[in-house]
Amino acid sequence: MDKRKLGHSPLEVAPLAFGGNVFGWTADEATSFSLLDKFTDGGFNLIDTADVYSRWVPGHTGGESETVIGKWFKQSGKRKDVVLATKVGMDMGDGKKGLRRDYILRAVEDSLRRLQTDYIDLYQSHTDDADVSQEESLEAYAQLVKQGKVRVIGASNFSAERLQHAVKLSHDNGYPVYQSLQPEYNLYARSGFENTLEPVCLAHGLGVIPYFSLASGFLTGKYRSEKDFGKSVRGGSMGKYLNERGLKILDALDAVAQAHSATQAQVALAWPMARPSVTAPIASATNLAQLDQLMGAAGLKLTQEDVSRLDSASA
Repeated sequence: MDKRKLGHSPLEVAPLAFGGNVFGWTADEATSFSLLDKFTDGGFNLIDTADVYSRWVPGHTGGESETVIGKWFKQSGKRKDVVLATKVGMDMGDGKKGLRRDYILRAVEDSLRRLQTDYIDLYQSHTDDADVSQEESLEAYAQLVKQGKVRVIGASNFSAERLQHAVKLSHDNGYPVYQSLQPEYNLYARSGFENTLEPVCLAHGLGVIPYFSLASGFLTGKYRSEKDFGKSVRGGSMGKYLNERGLKILDALDAVAQAHSATQAQVALAWPMARPSVTAPIASATNLAQLDQLMGAAGLKLTQEDVSRLDSASA
């Protein structure tokens, strides 16, 4: 498995990341363990989660995904095989949110305990916090890096201006530098990343690990009319994609998939993988057959004609 460097960091990752939002939610503990085993046994190593996963589920408090991963680390002994990415900053309830220095230092201990590890490879600001100076947040990360609790830091859901400012602050003050960005990016949602964020990432050599790489499942091709919305827990959000442009994208995915004897999901993931700015798109699976299909995207090499066809359909 070819690995790609994450930014200027020492971390090297396979070209597909597993999105851990499903662990402890739509994938129970036993299923999650099987998925994690298959993913790592296949030569993939980047697992992305967050402290807030899956607080949105009734009865959950957040931390469920990290807890499952931690139990798997203990059972499997595979911590050393994984580039572990988690995040801080989203609302955990009871005022626990944001990027204040004292909160970051407290939240990381909670994540480490749940994950049953003494270090996090990639610790990410889950969303920008306009109420806190970036210096304060970066000073907290500097302390964690010095203590060996965090290896590398990353940003998620930042504007281009704030990301640029953070990188400058780090260089000017000797803070750790954000080595990656986690933006929403896929064949349907392109402009937000390509127009403003991508130039910043390319200019500073930041890694990019996009989320919603399959547009919550729309780009798998299984949602083609309103009657398909009941196919999953995310089906209710498909209405925003099911329009003339969305159907045009599906037509292009169908054609490219047929030409390569591949699936639409594999093509949809191979498209960002082929983009020079992207390190590894994030995708989730809730069963082994789904995961096997997603992992196959790493071996799919699109032609320039394929890429142009997909670019044109999704423009």
